[in-house]
Amino acid sequence: MVLYMSYYNEKEYDMFIIKIGLRVGYYRRLANMTQQQLSEYSGMSLNFISQLEGPSAPYVPSLKSLYKISKALGVSVSKLTDTEED
Repeated sequence: MVLYMSYYNEKEYDMFIIKIGLRVGYYRRLANMTQQQLSEYSGMSLNFISQLEGPSAPYVPSLKSLYKISKALGVSVSKLTDTEED
């Protein structure tokens, strides 16, 4: 039996969340969309999109929000959350 030690690192978690927001911005720009357009296509508010993409304070999106955003961007949710590629 293998035991895994759970270690929660707040800074690492914050960086993970920030990277998700940065990836949303990357794929949005790749799709030649404005934040306003992504807001309209995903059904999320402009304020939500702006806060999610902003690196100043980690804004934690729900899975449902990430799903809606990924569909609007035409990418999989895993593209937005796979921060190990960076």
